[in-house]
Amino acid sequence: MKSIKLLPTLFSKYIIKMAYSIFCLFFKVDEKKVTFASSRSRKMDGNLYYVWKEFNKREPEYQYIESFYKIDSSIKGKFAYFFHILKDSYHLATSKYFIIDDYHFSVYVIHPRKGTEIIQLWHACGAFKKFGMSTIGKSFAPSQEYLEIVKIHSNYSRVYVSSSEVIPFYAEAFDMNMENIYPLGVPRTDYFFESTNKEILLKKLTDLFPAAANKRLILYAPTFRGKSHQQDGFISPIDFKLLKASLTKDTVCLVHLHPYMSSSFQLDEAAADFVIHITEEFNIQEMMILADVLITDYSSIIFDYSLLNKPAAFFAHDLAEYIEERDFYYDYEEFVPGPIFTTSEELSRWLELADYDLAKIAAFQKRFFEYTDGKASERIVSHLLNKNVHSSC
Repeated sequence: MKSIKLLPTLFSKYIIKMAYSIFCLFFKVDEKKVTFASSRSRKMDGNLYYVWKEFNKREPEYQYIESFYKIDSSIKGKFAYFFHILKDSYHLATSKYFIIDDYHFSVYVIHPRKGTEIIQLWHACGAFKKFGMSTIGKSFAPSQEYLEIVKIHSNYSRVYVSSSEVIPFYAEAFDMNMENIYPLGVPRTDYFFESTNKEILLKKLTDLFPAAANKRLILYAPTFRGKSHQQDGFISPIDFKLLKASLTKDTVCLVHLHPYMSSSFQLDEAAADFVIHITEEFNIQEMMILADVLITDYSSIIFDYSLLNKPAAFFAHDLAEYIEERDFYYDYEEFVPGPIFTTSEELSRWLELADYDLAKIAAFQKRFFEYTDGKASERIVSHLLNKNVHSSC
């Protein structure tokens, strides 16, 4: 007997399946309809935005649907999400391309009809920490009971990744054939190759946060912790008060958290004028352009950031626990392109000395990007519109 906790999931599954079947019965697939859907954002951004922009440039007569809902774990939020994915299933039944960037419940509980392709533009670049089916056996993974109800990451027609090296990992994570995974690039990285004026971003930053004017900008962007779409609170393992006291006055720290963690950030008031918490004022691509140095832990941001040829450090105070909980596709200590720290004192000394090794960043970039030309979106849309390419789920 299924756990009582999973009864809402089971109910949702069969309602979505039934609704999808009805939509398939009464409506045809529109060959010129493209739906962009996400449960991690309220608006078009990241990979979805760049592919949407390229599609619009190529095929302005197509119908483009935006189906976005940032999941709220409250009871009210879950009810709203249920009705959202009910509507979502209509677009899934009637679109030529249904394009997503993360886990998407409705995709996994239906049998896709002929004529529709489900495209995964995974939000994380490269392959670093394990995800999807690769986490089975770890505490991070969904329960076996849940997997019996929902075959996660199933039904993808095509997946686009940054390089050939990571294809086997995506095939494992999504339990799919490697021939349907294409190393054509990550669309959002096109931003770094546009004629973006850093001075404009700096002016916006200093207008909003005068304390950042004429300062060295350290970006702290840790990975998401937890399994749900919200977490109770985030207490930084880095002692910002210590960093403030030890670093020169020409430095400030910009904190950019995962979308599911951003509202819960807790900061010692003593470091308030040293730390600037960025929520919705800048996206993560803009933050990487602004940053002089990146500090992260286990975040896939390092792949995108490597394209900028700037220094990075890794604050891995709980590495053993993270390996036990989730694990990585590579040996962490051999893999990361920068020094690893476990104390704020060590990190502070490195920042003071500015002893950077950019050769590691350059080698990392070369290894994990098949292309570094800012044309990932062009390649992907061309691939999708190429009638000679056939994909199977």
